[in-house]
Amino acid sequence: MAGHRIFTTKFSSVYPLYVQKAQRKGRTQAEVDQVIRWLTGYTRAGLERQLSQGSDFETFFAKAPKPNPASVQVTGVVCGVRVEEVEDPLMRQIRILDKLVDELAKGKPMEKILRGS
Repeated sequence: MAGHRIFTTKFSSVYPLYVQKAQRKGRTQAEVDQVIRWLTGYTRAGLERQLSQGSDFETFFAKAPKPNPASVQVTGVVCGVRVEEVEDPLMRQIRILDKLVDELAKGKPMEKILRGS
């Protein structure tokens, strides 16, 4: 999947869609941010900086200060693809993020979304 167009898509262009999806189901932007920060290790300021700089997904995940090792516990299907079977590491991280936002929008408790953290 090298060179997939999502890799060069600006994270800041997809972020509002994550927030909208969560808010349509009664969740908050703060919860979306919490999920993203759990996955990547960004601080609130670090996440805001990545959004304001217009980083693409590849840069966003490459600069993640502390990717969460518990993210390997995220399993399931997103867009018809099993997250745990995605071979490309970057695409897997993107799919994991998608799955976490899906779980948030489906009303799953935050403790379960964050795998007990």
